Amino acid sequence: MKLKIKTPVIVEGKYDKIKLLSYIDATVITTDGFGIFNDPEKREYIKKLCKDGVIIATDSDGAGALIRGHLNGILPPDRIYNVYIPQIKGKEKRKKEASAEGYLGVEGMDGETVTRIFAPYAADEINKKSDITRADLYKYGLCGGENSAGLRKKLCEAANLPENLSAKALCDALGRLYDKDEIERLIGIIKEGT
Repeated sequence: MKLKIKTPVIVEGKYDKIKLLSYIDATVITTDGFGIFNDPEKREYIKKLCKDGVIIATDSDGAGALIRGHLNGILPPDRIYNVYIPQIKGKEKRKKEASAEGYLGVEGMDGETVTRIFAPYAADEINKKSDITRADLYKYGLCGGENSAGLRKKLCEAANLPENLSAKALCDALGRLYDKDEIERLIGIIKEGT
């Protein structure tokens, strides 16, 4: 059964849209990759459609981060819900070669991953599981300390998140996907391995 998502979802391309619509029931809009940069009509359409909120689900590579950054710049920040797909090495089935960075995009995610990522947005209201802050990251040794970048990278790997997230984005993603006990368990696991 598909997850019902009331908030519109923005992805990069048509194959990403096809993948998501196999697992979620939602309005899915494409940016046509970098086409969003040169298409004022598309930007205005996105602004109008997403005035009450939007979920951004771009690929976890540099191009996806650039497109996400552009969207974060043109949409109201308090109405944006960023969804992050894990950085998984591989190649989409329809492509002859892997992407430049070698990661699967949204279209390469399996159904279980898509469902897990979008489950927090399937309720009538979008809920957070926890309110983790930058101060919490500091307390856990994930920012501002020796080897904090390495620990953040390991945490992102353990949490199936892209490793290039800012501290703010990491707090948001962890807060939507994990409660405090789960976050502390993940942090304990990564610290045991160091």
